[in-house]
Amino acid sequence: MSRIGKRPVEVPSGVEIKMDGNTINVKGPKGQRVFNAPSDVVVAMEDGAVTVQPANDTKRARQMWGMSRTQVENCIKGVSEGFTRKLAIQGVGYRAQAQGKTLKLSLGYSHDIDFAIPEGIEVKTPKATEIEVSGIDQQLVGQVAANIREWRKPEPYKGKGIRYEDEYIFRKEGKKK
Repeated sequence: MSRIGKRPVEVPSGVEIKMDGNTINVKGPKGQRVFNAPSDVVVAMEDGAVTVQPANDTKRARQMWGMSRTQVENCIKGVSEGFTRKLAIQGVGYRAQAQGKTLKLSLGYSHDIDFAIPEGIEVKTPKATEIEVSGIDQQLVGQVAANIREWRKPEPYKGKGIRYEDEYIFRKEGKKK
C-alpha cells in the first residue's frame, strides 16, 4: 500500500481545479498546468482535497498511485508557489548575466555562451556569480538548471565551475613533489 498515495492533496485558496475524466486542469495565481493521470488510477475531489486511488489491484496501478499523487501535488504547488533552483558559479572570471530570453555565460572558454531560456522559465542573476531558475513546472526547472550546469561542471581540485547552491563538491588533493 502506498504511503504517499494514501494522503489527500490539500488545495490552497486561490487555486482552482477542474477535472474531466483523468485530465486535471490546475489554475492558480502563477499560471495553469494540465496533468493527464494514467488510466490505472482514479482521481477525485473530496472536501477541498484531491484524492488518488488505484483503479484495480494490478502491480502497475500500485506503481502509478503514488507517482500520480505526487504529480498532482507538484501541479498545485507550482501554480501557487512555483519552483526555484539556485546555481552558484565559482572561478576567476566566470560570470553570468540574464539578457531577456537569453543567459550569457562567461565560463573560461574562448567565447561567451548564449543559453536560450525556454518558454515558461524565468532566469534571474542577482549577482554575477548567482543564477536563479524558476517556473511552475518542477521537471522543466530542474532540467534547465541541469543544462546550465552542464556547460562547466565543478571540478574536484579547485571547485571551479557551476554547481547547485546546496551541492557539496568532494575536494581532492593535488600532486605533491
